[in-house]
Amino acid sequence: MSSTQPENLPATSAGSDAQTPGHPEIVDQREGMFGVRGTGDTSGFGGLRRQVALPGGSVKPYGGWFDEVAERLENLAGDDAIEKVVADRGELTIHVKRERLLEVAQHIRDDAGLRFEFCSGVSGVHYPNETGRELHAVYHLLSMTHNRRIRLEVSCPDADPHIPSVVSVYPANDWHERETFDFFGIIFDGHPALTRIQMPDDWPGHPQRKDYPLGGIDVEYKGAVIPPPDTRRSYN
Repeated sequence: MSSTQPENLPATSAGSDAQTPGHPEIVDQREGMFGVRGTGDTSGFGGLRRQVALPGGSVKPYGGWFDEVAERLENLAGDDAIEKVVADRGELTIHVKRERLLEVAQHIRDDAGLRFEFCSGVSGVHYPNETGRELHAVYHLLSMTHNRRIRLEVSCPDADPHIPSVVSVYPANDWHERETFDFFGIIFDGHPALTRIQMPDDWPGHPQRKDYPLGGIDVEYKGAVIPPPDTRRSYN
């Protein structure tokens, strides 16, 4: 097997700065198997404790084509549009200020040196203890021209959960933004029809947020009744 690095991936080495991210950002202290709080942990692992850490901003050079992409985007949109660049585990994530997202997306799609033509969707993430940045939207981008993949990440506070819609740049993101709104409550300003896509229109709350209660309804199964999670035995 050849040890030659594929052209579309950055070269790596054990001691390179590109693989040494900045100090991790601790955003939460997770308890139990699923991070359940206040309702009892029914997993049997209620005594587990671990920190939830996000990789910090990386230091240049990032390695391979990562530097080319980051520098070109900085030149087009300006340093003030980018919060940090994370090169971690062979992947590139560019954190962008939410008010500059639409501009950055336009550059990333249209610039000949970038040409990330395809956005495969947006994922929501909820970090309830990351004050002022509780909600994140993560965009997964593919350049078919250059055979490269990156992520854009944008955050917003729970008290002001607004992020610009990128449907005008990436029309295929229409239903993905609706799903992220449905499950996380992120409001995509400028979306042509931001309505729930899976839950009923009158459903209370957003089910994939970490502060959403685990309670449910009794489920009957072959004559037996399975109680909702909130009423099950806690093993703490």
